[in-house]
Amino acid sequence: MWVKVCGMTSNAAVAAAIAAGVDAIGFVFAPSKRQVTASQAAALASAVPRHIARIAVMQHPAQDLLNEVLQVFKPDVLQTDWEDIAGLKLPAELIVLPVLRAGCALPDVLPCRFLFEGPRSGTGETADWSRAAELARRGELILAGGLDVTNVAPAIHAVQPFGVDVSSGVESSPGVKDPTKIVEFVEAAKRCGAGR
Repeated sequence: MWVKVCGMTSNAAVAAAIAAGVDAIGFVFAPSKRQVTASQAAALASAVPRHIARIAVMQHPAQDLLNEVLQVFKPDVLQTDWEDIAGLKLPAELIVLPVLRAGCALPDVLPCRFLFEGPRSGTGETADWSRAAELARRGELILAGGLDVTNVAPAIHAVQPFGVDVSSGVESSPGVKDPTKIVEFVEAAKRCGAGR
């Protein structure tokens, strides 16, 4: 089970995610309680081993901001809404993780790997698991939206995703990650994924 923890704002949270065995760590550049600058993200990600993907999480980014993030942070992956991608100038070597949202129009041809979540990011709102399960049969779906340690196992059973993504579900207060919750979530997701 591929696991991403998103919305990192502290060294303690990054260290907990690394120790827990995550596959990816997300840094948010869109307006949010979790928003960081490119230089803050670069500093927080400096200790992240190369086998863990460093993801720049954006939504409707201006090209200038994207260019700054690419130059200063140097992410492995760009995550943004799928309809944003056509209007951006992206380096050919950059991996892109498109975001598809419940209740919104979907592309005619699904990407090989994509993130599926609720209408608004970072709100703790649970995505439509039945819709997600349909889409998970058509590509490598990463389920996001309202996940935490109490519901990640039922979500994995219901959706059969390629991976899961958590942000608010591992926080002690909005924008503040709880290292213990990070470890518990990753362990629960990996355990459930291994049992499939």
